[in-house]
Amino acid sequence: MALQNLLPANFAYVILTFFYSWVMLAYLAVKVGQARKKYDVKYPTMYSDKDPVFNCIQRAHQNTLEVYPQWLIFQCISGLAYPTVASVLGVIWVTSRFSYAWGYYTGDPAKRMNGAYGYIGYLGAILLSLVAALQLQNML
Repeated sequence: MALQNLLPANFAYVILTFFYSWVMLAYLAVKVGQARKKYDVKYPTMYSDKDPVFNCIQRAHQNTLEVYPQWLIFQCISGLAYPTVASVLGVIWVTSRFSYAWGYYTGDPAKRMNGAYGYIGYLGAILLSLVAALQLQNML
C-alpha cells in the first residue's frame, strides 16, 4: 500500500516540521559542545562549578530534550488529524526553542522567557490531540 494512501494530505508538512526540529536540536547540541570547549567543561560533567553561563547553555539544550518526546507524540497525533494546523503549531514551538536558547545564552536565566510564545505551539498540539481522540470516540 502506498504511503500516500495511509497518511492524510499535507502530512508532508508535519514531516518537514520534524526535520526542522532535528535542525534545532542539532544546533543546540553544537552550542553545548562549543561551550564545553570555551568554558573547559569535560565530559561527563553536566554542569560547571565555575561558570554559570555554561550552565545556562547546557540547560537550554537539556530543557528542550526534556519536553521533546512529549512534543513529538502530540505533534504526530495532531498532525495525523490536522496536518496543516499541526505544522504551523510545530513551527511555532520549534522556533520558540531558538528564542528560548538565545535568551538563556545571555547568562540571565530570566531571558529564557523570550521563548514563552512556544506554549502556543506546544499546548495547541496537545489540544488538537485531545480533539482527535474525542472525535475517534464519537464524543465530538
